[in-house]
Amino acid sequence: MSWKETYQAWVDEPRLAADLKQELTTMTDEEKEDAFYGPLSFGTAGMRGLMGPGTNRMNVYTVRQATAGLAALMESLGDEIKQRGVAIGYDSRHHSAEFAHDCARVLGAHQIPVFIYDNVRPTPELSFAVRYNHAYAGIMITASHNPKEYNGYKIYGEDGGQLPPKESDQMTAFIRQIDDVFGIELADEQAMLNSGLEQVMGEDVDFAYLQEAKAVTINRELAAEYGRDMKFVFTPLCGVGRMLGERALRQAGFFNFVIEPLEAQPNGDFPGLKNPNPEFAEAFTRSIALGKQVDADVLIATDPDADRMGCAVRQPNGEYQLLTGNQIASLMLHYILEAHKQAGTLPANAAAVKSIVSTDFATKIAASYGVEMINVLTGFKWIADQIHQYETKHNHTFMFGFEESYGYLVQPFVRDKDAIQALTLLAEVAAYYRSRNMTLYDGVQELFKTYGYFKEKTIANVYAGVDGPAKIKALMKKFREESPTDFAGHQVVALEDFAQGTKTLADGTVEALTMPTSNVLRYVLDDETWIAIRPSGTEPKLKYYIGTSAPTEAAATAKLAEFEAALAEF
Repeated sequence: MSWKETYQAWVDEPRLAADLKQELTTMTDEEKEDAFYGPLSFGTAGMRGLMGPGTNRMNVYTVRQATAGLAALMESLGDEIKQRGVAIGYDSRHHSAEFAHDCARVLGAHQIPVFIYDNVRPTPELSFAVRYNHAYAGIMITASHNPKEYNGYKIYGEDGGQLPPKESDQMTAFIRQIDDVFGIELADEQAMLNSGLEQVMGEDVDFAYLQEAKAVTINRELAAEYGRDMKFVFTPLCGVGRMLGERALRQAGFFNFVIEPLEAQPNGDFPGLKNPNPEFAEAFTRSIALGKQVDADVLIATDPDADRMGCAVRQPNGEYQLLTGNQIASLMLHYILEAHKQAGTLPANAAAVKSIVSTDFATKIAASYGVEMINVLTGFKWIADQIHQYETKHNHTFMFGFEESYGYLVQPFVRDKDAIQALTLLAEVAAYYRSRNMTLYDGVQELFKTYGYFKEKTIANVYAGVDGPAKIKALMKKFREESPTDFAGHQVVALEDFAQGTKTLADGTVEALTMPTSNVLRYVLDDETWIAIRPSGTEPKLKYYIGTSAPTEAAATAKLAEFEAALAEF
């Protein structure tokens, strides 16, 4: 059907909820087309989109359809898989609780056991809950750091990592077989509770998570000796990070922190926060003001579902500087390796894991400790996959994993990025530098002087609407067919095409890549600068990544600007 026919079918549908039917009458033609031109994209990270009526929107019908697809997948795998059940969590966004309980009711209609949280929880605690309950899958209703108009549906596999591509493709096939989204059967949730088919998770799982989180702390004496001398500002950005973040900090021995009061409570409107994303300076506006008021050393922000963490550190002039995700990760990795080296507990087979679009700063740090840095595709599921391989093959000991997009994992009892673990470790790193009469700002500068000045930048171009996917596809095709041989005067010495699984050297030699296929291009230049291009997996964006380095900060900054300008000209 055309989008107009699909729109009209929804208008005429007697089972459509009244609020969504009313919203249909106020939409412009452009909005109608965008909402109905096709189904909401479902990938390995699940689905994410604007809330509202339509096949290309997050609403109870698209959520039920996705969950019915999961139920069908589990039934196809046999009764043993089906009886392991599904863990469900949700954040503080509008409709998140409603969507989560609808997921439970769909699964209940298939007699699939459900473990659902009693209230909002961080995304990493849902990953933990899958493992804790030995469930086959997990569903997290969240749009992470997107604006308030969005919601999303993240799907997890039995190891607590995001669903692998094979299972994701199978689930997508089952989803697409469901034609009548209005007729999906729903169980009575009270009956599910009475029969034990639905179990409610709460403080028991919180406690179990926090017990595991104790392992994040490497040196408790640092917190005991220096924790009270430092002051932190912590903001959960009106999300769910406070509930475990505050307890984790106290458990680790850090009590001297202030929570930004206007951002302390979960609120799906994110008042005063245009973009509740700790990657961006505007998310720290209130925290910076509070930090100056209370003379804080470090400002810590978690995104609304508490899987990402950003921070700002006080400079010698009293102003605060935001650190990038790459810098935060490099600080934390250096501390982990140094602390274990000093304690004599650094394993001979230690390994760290990062995505191919994350900084080489961390690679250089790891190498200086004799630790292998493993590169994986973008998406934390690939870091989780590496951890699983290490556990199976016993060939490496996992020390740390990260992505440049402010996602970190310290201890693998969770298999997704975890801001609760990250903020606990960051406080300890700050205490380590305090023990040396240094700040985190000083720590970053020290690492730069030791390893070189590394600079990175991510540019995300948005291609919204019906034509968005085609535009992104055309741009990727252009880069493949008219591939640059140099950027800003620096020759391309290798082109890695992860869709083709090839690495083409400057002399034409072609080598095979060992990673799974993915729609990513990565150019390596003659000065070790790299440029990567990939479509976002969750949003209508084409992302460009640049990573470079130089002996001085000024030189690295200048190089970054030159490469950005060269990329813009293409």
